[in-house]
Amino acid sequence: MIPLRPPNPTDRQSTAPRADAVTPLTESAARSHMSGVCFKIGPPRLVGVEAEWFVHDDRCPDRPVPPERLHAALEALPLGGPDGTSLPSGSRLTLEPGGQVELSSPPADSLTTCVADTRRDLGALRAAFAAQGLRLTGTGTDPLDRPRTMVLDHPRYLAMERHFDAAGPWGRIMMTGTASLQVCLDSGTEDGPHGYRRRWLLAHRLGPVLVAAFANSPLLDGRPTGHRSTRQTVWSRMDPTRTLAPAPDHGDPRESWAGYVLDAEVLCVRRQDDRPWTAPAGMTFRDWLRGAGEHPPTLDDLDYHRTTLFPPVRPRGHLELRMIDAQPGDGWIVPTALVTALLDDPLAADAALAALEPLQPPHGADDPRPPRSDLWCRAAVLATADPALRRAALACFAAADAALGRLPGAERLRATVAAFAERYPARGRCPADDQLDALRSGTRRTPPEEAAP
Repeated sequence: MIPLRPPNPTDRQSTAPRADAVTPLTESAARSHMSGVCFKIGPPRLVGVEAEWFVHDDRCPDRPVPPERLHAALEALPLGGPDGTSLPSGSRLTLEPGGQVELSSPPADSLTTCVADTRRDLGALRAAFAAQGLRLTGTGTDPLDRPRTMVLDHPRYLAMERHFDAAGPWGRIMMTGTASLQVCLDSGTEDGPHGYRRRWLLAHRLGPVLVAAFANSPLLDGRPTGHRSTRQTVWSRMDPTRTLAPAPDHGDPRESWAGYVLDAEVLCVRRQDDRPWTAPAGMTFRDWLRGAGEHPPTLDDLDYHRTTLFPPVRPRGHLELRMIDAQPGDGWIVPTALVTALLDDPLAADAALAALEPLQPPHGADDPRPPRSDLWCRAAVLATADPALRRAALACFAAADAALGRLPGAERLRATVAAFAERYPARGRCPADDQLDALRSGTRRTPPEEAAP
């Protein structure tokens, strides 16, 4: 099964080192472990989605929702589910540092099951929050000018805050003022049409099209930023050792990822007493393995370190695509269906790779790695108003349409995806344009739930 969530970082006990993982590591053992656990090999079968939401009180939307109201709404949820602690269809909930709520679906054995289960659990979540006078807002950045405050004081987040604050405002904005949609799919087989190398390549090449088509964060502090996906721009300006894509893998993403993990700066060092989890400035995990730090790192330290890395595509046994802005209403369904169709249908994957080829920089060009590359920056600023991105997006939507036509029981999903393509990329628009239109007309302060396609 796809482990769609790491141990909940808001639970202090869940982040304590495991008794079976306290042996000091060697560098070679660390690389071997990363290669083995981050790309689980097998036929693609499972799909999951992680959707983040801002929480607003319509009576006073310019104020942060107090943590006690968030917890009251969460405690009113009809938990039970398959294991007695999740929502009815098995989704789990976590709170993000700025009070965003994240719903993580269980891994499903089909796209249609994933959508049905997530819709059911999201309905329960919305109802519980509505009973408390709260609403869930799907947008990549908080559109309102309200204080960005941390509602969680877990030492992980305090260490993150200190680490990111040293390099500017972007980390704090990310933690308290952004929300995303993450689509999770199996890594793939060793070789063949479902090979993990091919799926890894396609996921990265598809990234700027996903940024552009689903850009939904044109506002920050209540004002337009000039970027359709301000959230993506924020991510591109953060710590490059943990937010850029790994270096070109020369055919082996497992090796590239292992090196990436070791060369990323350590964000926090867990401690058993009440001392802060702050890590030495500039210390990479490789430095830690070679004697830096107050004690030798363990396998558990390595596993925790990789939960603090946030590249556009993160391998966690499965592939987690992280570049999509949160969407209004049930708009999360379209990117979930699009990504699944393109990666899991070999014919659609071929068509998508062909459509994305013209977007690639010339061989040997000195282009920064995503999301700092020119293409990704254009996607964040212009979205599908960029002609090249618009053409590629329409071709990818067409390939997904054909794939969904081959998928039993997906007729309704296919129609939903087609309606989105007609409403947005076919017209050079994205959901961010709806927010900008509403701002100009003065009719709305937050995107409405009913705005989903």
